[in-house]
Amino acid sequence: MSTMTQTPPGTENPVFYDLDEHEHPPGHSTMLGFWLYLMSDCLIFAMLFAAYGVYGGSYAGGPTARELFELPLVAVNTTMLLLSSITYGFAMISADERKRGAVLSWLAITALFGAAFLAIELYEFSNLIHEGAGPQRSAFLSSFFTLVGTHGLHVTFGLIWLGTLMVQVSRRGLVDANLRRLQCLSLFWHFLDVIWIGVFTFVYLLGVLR
Repeated sequence: MSTMTQTPPGTENPVFYDLDEHEHPPGHSTMLGFWLYLMSDCLIFAMLFAAYGVYGGSYAGGPTARELFELPLVAVNTTMLLLSSITYGFAMISADERKRGAVLSWLAITALFGAAFLAIELYEFSNLIHEGAGPQRSAFLSSFFTLVGTHGLHVTFGLIWLGTLMVQVSRRGLVDANLRRLQCLSLFWHFLDVIWIGVFTFVYLLGVLR
């Protein structure tokens, strides 16, 4: 004969969640999570900038920044990325006006500028390595390749994200979910522009002036 054990009153399992959960604005958690991601990315780049600040003058008898950097080429590269930021801004304006065709056109132009930026950066890296100034040559070059390469990797992922978003917009249009994704990518893309301005100033300009 089986017996049933009754739970004494007052000893029920406690509830660890809000039964009367209030509604959140649509996309509120997405934007909050993305801002948290950007803050973590800021910490990563802050550490890379700090490392370059410490090791940027450790040439180990090798070539210096003044001997290696080509400012005209870097200026062209910087222009490509800044122009991509402007064209993405036009894409967001078109998105607000619900012009899907214009959004796709501006995103495609943004992708071209971003690809040009990456191509120039890869050309610069290949030239440095060909001249024997690879990341293993000195602490200066190790910190340089790590900082600039990490930024370039972010741009690469940004281009993949941009291409994926273009497919989503072309298939589903400017629905709320796609508009939210466009806003997140906008924050990411402009964040990369700000980081690159710091790289251009702190690494290239100050490096040539040393």
